[in-house]
Amino acid sequence: MSAPASRRRRRGGAEEEHENSERWLISYSDMITVLMALFIVLFAISQVDQDKYIALRQSLAAGFSPGSRSPAVLDGNTGTMDGLVASSQDVSDSTADLVDADQGLGAQGSDPRTLDASDPNVAAARAELAHLDAIKESMAQALDAKGLLDQVTFRMTDRGLVVGLVANDVFFAAESAVLTRTADQVIDTLAPTLASIREEISVEGHANIVPTSVRYPTNWELSTDRAAKVVRHLVETNNLPGTRVSAVGFGDTRPLERGSDEASLAANRRVDLVIVSGAPEVVRALLPLLAK
Repeated sequence: MSAPASRRRRRGGAEEEHENSERWLISYSDMITVLMALFIVLFAISQVDQDKYIALRQSLAAGFSPGSRSPAVLDGNTGTMDGLVASSQDVSDSTADLVDADQGLGAQGSDPRTLDASDPNVAAARAELAHLDAIKESMAQALDAKGLLDQVTFRMTDRGLVVGLVANDVFFAAESAVLTRTADQVIDTLAPTLASIREEISVEGHANIVPTSVRYPTNWELSTDRAAKVVRHLVETNNLPGTRVSAVGFGDTRPLERGSDEASLAANRRVDLVIVSGAPEVVRALLPLLAK
């Protein structure tokens, strides 16, 4: 084969395609563009017109507020409730009612007779109160049988049933966390009932406003030691499961009596056994009201 023919064949053949090493930039740019568009959309829909939001909230509250006669708040809206919205006073009252409803009280006030019996929260609270009252009755009967009923107080709070170990110097002497003989008897009498229930038990120590001596730097240490002594007795002597009981000290920050006389000082030198209700918060909030 002649040389010219060979050169012509080489020139007539397909040339090798040039490789583009920056092709990835196109895909990368597309991805960045899409992400930018996504963030712009997210930012746009996250912006809320505060004034319009407040106006809408007031209009909706007014729609469910009987007796309101104010013009509509939102421009161009005739509304679904005869085009009327609540006045500022009506809105305030309606808002207060909504807050009360969240607490399980609704617009029913503090009188248990006004509670709606059909409200499931009220029904649950009555059932929980009956359960806690049964625990209280069991303890009271056991204490009464041993002549110790007057050494303990019972009260119902939004946390549950509080058993107060407070009776002058029956449980603790001044500036002391040592349990007296009577205190041991009371705790031993309460222990079987405490062991039979499923609720958590918070043992809470308290002290009066009298400054402590060198043994305890402050009333915090004194009150905590009192609670710890009761917990140890319940767990070590009465075999109460340690997983269901805890000790905490409040110092002199939660007095039962505000006076500085001897009776008030003795009343605040105490330990509370709180049988913590396992009911939801909205149900627990009704317990003190129903216990009246």
